[in-house]
Amino acid sequence: MRVILETKVRPKPFLPIEAESIIPRNFLKGTDLTVYEGNKERALSEIFWIFVEGTAVSPDKVEVVLKGDTARIKRVGEYMDTGIIRIAGDIGMHCGNFMSGGLIEIGGNADAWLGREMLNGRIFCRGNAGHYCASGYRGEKHGMKGGSVEVMGNAGDFCAEYLTGGTVHIHGSCGDMPGVEMKGGQLVIGGDATRPCGNMKAGTCMVFGTVHYMLPTFRKTGTQVLPDRKVTMDVYTGDVANRGKGTLMIASRAHFP
Repeated sequence: MRVILETKVRPKPFLPIEAESIIPRNFLKGTDLTVYEGNKERALSEIFWIFVEGTAVSPDKVEVVLKGDTARIKRVGEYMDTGIIRIAGDIGMHCGNFMSGGLIEIGGNADAWLGREMLNGRIFCRGNAGHYCASGYRGEKHGMKGGSVEVMGNAGDFCAEYLTGGTVHIHGSCGDMPGVEMKGGQLVIGGDATRPCGNMKAGTCMVFGTVHYMLPTFRKTGTQVLPDRKVTMDVYTGDVANRGKGTLMIASRAHFP
């Protein structure tokens, strides 16, 4: 079953849309769903042109496709547990909140808190991700706990904050303090990072670009060769300021400008 949602032209396109109802499971019962445009409850059909192809007997066989101007649509895929969501362009904040299964594929950029407190499943973003990618919300002590988030572009500040489990792979660069307060899981940064892994307790972070402002509370323990990438990594343990036993690996070269 394939459900295509194509945005209509709105009189006030700057208003955000709260769309936590857009998960595959909900479409098994039809398209009579609601979202919020600003503080007004709207029928899904007021915001989208809706096209349904085929049928399904279980939510894992449902694919939802979002097209059009979707950059201000928030909370798509919240509590999603199975099925597929494909977004042709950009998507708003909190996409994949608390996701526990299935696949979200984003063709453009994702706003802040992509994969917030994710439990399982997979998110794949072809563009850039905003601040707090794969992190916990403000005040929470646990971020992403499982699954995988892959971003082909760059990510903003505090990527993978409080990462507890799962894998976060940023092919580009991260902003300030990626992996801060990490408790587990794996963070891979293909580009540059600034002050990575402050207060880290456990887990592994690998940085293949330039590290700006390396924190002094990490202790170098040696080097390790990664044959698949044909690169030698300097290996650090820490953050010793937090009695941490995490592993921070940085490509061996002049990585501190």
